Amino acid sequence: MFAPFSELGRVELTLYTDALVARGTVRTRQHRVSDILNLAETPFLVLEGVQVTDFGGGSAGIEADVAQINLDAVLFAVVETPASPSPELRAPRKPHDAIISVPPFRVTGTLHLPAAAANLQEALTDLTGRFLPVTDAEYEAPSLGLAPRGALMLAVNHHRAQILARYSGDGDRPAAGEVAVDPWARTGPGGEAG
Repeated sequence: MFAPFSELGRVELTLYTDALVARGTVRTRQHRVSDILNLAETPFLVLEGVQVTDFGGGSAGIEADVAQINLDAVLFAVVETPASPSPELRAPRKPHDAIISVPPFRVTGTLHLPAAAANLQEALTDLTGRFLPVTDAEYEAPSLGLAPRGALMLAVNHHRAQILARYSGDGDRPAAGEVAVDPWARTGPGGEAG
């Protein structure tokens, strides 16, 4: 069913902004976190039953019945109960592992890039949307002392993000004489590419 005819529901969100973390419930007709943020009719989101803390949790939190959060300040949003898109709204996508930098946070997880793209560069060039969904995600902020936390799904502010795809760290580089393994190649049972 299309969004205008969907029933108004409540979705629990955690919004990580420039300076704070806001947890609360939003009333929406959307089901997916990326749709909630991308299809917002205003440049802000209104949450109910809100708890606000700073990143480090060093100060006492604030509770509010209602809070208006500026979407430009949102680095990423986490939802604990992801929803599947409606079949009629699905566009063909191909999953790719990526690191996304949204300072001071680093998000690792799976981006779902346009499947019609000829290569990874074209897929990233064609990637659109104000907020990008990332599945099987983990986020951390070592400079703030925030240890890695997992999330089934989150949405990253595309305007604030740097995306590193087909990445390798010092520990991921092959030793001299070894053949490099493509970290993007997914293998299924029996070793075939999936």
